[in-house]
Parts: sequence; structure tokens; C-alpha cells
Amino acid sequence: MITMKDIVREGHPVLREVAKEVTLPATAEEKEILSEMLQFIKNSQDPEIADKYNLRPGVGIAAPQIGISKRMFAVHTYDENDVLYSYGLFNPKMISHSVEENHLDGGEGCLSVDREITGIVPRHARITVKGTTLEGEEVKLKLKGYIAIVFQHELDHLDGIMFYDRIEAFQDKLKKPL
Repeated sequence: MITMKDIVREGHPVLREVAKEVTLPATAEEKEILSEMLQFIKNSQDPEIADKYNLRPGVGIAAPQIGISKRMFAVHTYDENDVLYSYGLFNPKMISHSVEENHLDGGEGCLSVDREITGIVPRHARITVKGTTLEGEEVKLKLKGYIAIVFQHELDHLDGIMFYDRIEAFQDKLKKPL
């Protein structure tokens, strides 16, 4: 069972690496790790289990966050229409996105970041993601709003990008003279 002690924190070099593709079909070990990542996210949202094991609630986790530099992540959350998105994905990839941007009004947080960081994290309003599920099925997901932001946060982890990097880039853009 993955717990908070397994989560690597900011400053760890694996969080800044571009993760490696998973050779498909995934090995039994890779499937087990991704399955445990998905279970961790579900556990973190269960008040009883989260309290018992001192888990911070999360909606997604990427393999680099548990020290594994592989292109896989798990997401378990609902969109604005109460549709559940519960996926463990191998080699997820954004194949298209809108020019229009979006952000979470309250900013973003991260299981690997133990401090509060305020600021707007600019994200694409709509994205299309392709990936391979735990069952080996290739999926193509058209996402918008909150769920698109969640997926972009996890995709960034696979490219060594932390959410606050985007805040700083956004602030720098605002400072540039026209």
C-alpha cells in the first residue's frame, strides 16, 4: 500500500526528469504499481482510511511522485457534471488542446509539495489525451474544465514540470512590456 512516506517531495531529482515511455504491453510489476497508485488516490479520498494512514487527499498521482521515472499516472475524481474519471494510464499523451486557457480559482496543490503556493496556473481549457489503461485498452479522452486541468497537472509531472513553474512563467509574461 502506498502511503505519504512513499511520495517524493519537491527538490528530489526524479521530479525534474522527463519520464521514460512504458514498453507495452506493460509488465505485471508495472500494472501492479499503477494499480497501487490508483488505490492510493481512492484511499486518500476516504476520510476513514486517510485518517488512519495519515494520507493527504489527492485526485491524481504520477509515477515520478513515487520515485519511478516512467510515463504513467492515476486519476480518480469527478468533473463538474459528476462524471467519475477513474483511470490508471500508461504513456498518456496530450494529442490536441484548445488555445483558450483556464485555471483553478484557488490555485493548484500537489502531493509532492508540502507548502501552499498561491497563483494562477494557466492551463488549456480543453484537451484530448490518448493513453493505455490498466486493462491494456487504448483510450482517447476529450476533457474540459476541471478534469482537463487535473490531467494536465499529471502530464506535467511526466515531463519534469511542477505546477508552480507555470505560475512563474505566467507572472513573467505579465511583467513583459508590450
